[in-house]
Amino acid sequence: MMMVILAWKNIWRNKKRSLIILAATVIGVTSGLFVIGMMSGMYDSIVSSAINRELGSMQIHTAEYKKDQLISQFIPVPDSIVSLLRSHPDVQSVARHSLIEGMASSATTATGVMIFGIKPEDEKQVTSVSQSIIEGTYLDSSQKANSIIIGKKLAEKLKLKLRSRIVLSFSGLEGNIVYAAFRISGMFQTNATLFDQTNVFVPQQDLTALLGTEAPVHQIVLRTKDSKILEQTKSELQKKIHNGILVETWKEIAPEIKLTADSSDIVNVIFLGIILFALLFGLTNTLLMSVLDRVRDFGVLLAVGMYRRRLFLMIILESFFLSFTGGIIGVAFGWGLTTYFNVNGIDLSVLSTGLSAFGIPTMLYPYLPSVVYRNLTIMMIITSIIAALYPAIKAVRLKPVEAIRTI
Repeated sequence: MMMVILAWKNIWRNKKRSLIILAATVIGVTSGLFVIGMMSGMYDSIVSSAINRELGSMQIHTAEYKKDQLISQFIPVPDSIVSLLRSHPDVQSVARHSLIEGMASSATTATGVMIFGIKPEDEKQVTSVSQSIIEGTYLDSSQKANSIIIGKKLAEKLKLKLRSRIVLSFSGLEGNIVYAAFRISGMFQTNATLFDQTNVFVPQQDLTALLGTEAPVHQIVLRTKDSKILEQTKSELQKKIHNGILVETWKEIAPEIKLTADSSDIVNVIFLGIILFALLFGLTNTLLMSVLDRVRDFGVLLAVGMYRRRLFLMIILESFFLSFTGGIIGVAFGWGLTTYFNVNGIDLSVLSTGLSAFGIPTMLYPYLPSVVYRNLTIMMIITSIIAALYPAIKAVRLKPVEAIRTI
């Protein structure tokens, strides 16, 4: 206990020097935690946005469709699979999609699109497209036949407005080319430019009328109640669904999104490491100057019988006090700053054009994962020890007679 008290008093022998390194630590830790909070919020936003926009928790396709994505490779008896999914206790909602690659044409130009045939009411429960309508209205049963919603970016590309006519052309089930004119009832805008430029949504009943048969279902998207048991739910469903039907989680469908989520902890550790590495030099310099200022004192202590290992421990403790005092204050400030913006958000709408290219929302809500505090504590302990090694070794190697004579 005496060693702890002595070490605490020693760091305040030169208040100005100690306060400078404490201030540097506080600023470094505060800014580091806030930036990590922003990055964590951004990673989480990318994943959540992709799941809400198009991926869902899981998707079901035929094995053949995953390879070739042809209109003829649809899911047989989709109604029985949907009934099975809805009866599962962990499934929250289900939507079925007809997916047809085609062309969208206006009076001036044309472009390739993916045509989504949907049941509008089911789609509301699974994806966020219905919540992204910025002009017009979402699809519903009260609208006339051949209504369509398209992305705002696609409308700009084709030079179309609300209520304009758009012509879709695609290959039918028998290889024939189907042409149909649709009226734009609504335009959506998500935080992903590519999605808005390449996807259109029409009621499945309109596709049924055009194809002359029940619209084929190529994809079933579902949302689960608990993301923590995603793999378990997938395994249970796959055992019940056979005949070449694949059940895949969003992590398998979009491995690049999974990589983004999985890499966040590693990126956070690296970022903290860079900040603490920079602080290491300042801490080492402060401790070394403190040791050089007390050479004579150390000589006296060694002369009266103080063990060198206790002298070594005292300098290690001084390093701990310096780093953790600044670290605790920095954590408090960093947590407070991150919490404030987690509640109020950070508006990045001025960067919307660049962010939408990567599917990043313009409102960012930073947060700090609990693992960050654990990693920070471990890294600060290591930093404290490394910073104290050279000054402590220099102190314990002093010869008492020579140290006492030092002026």
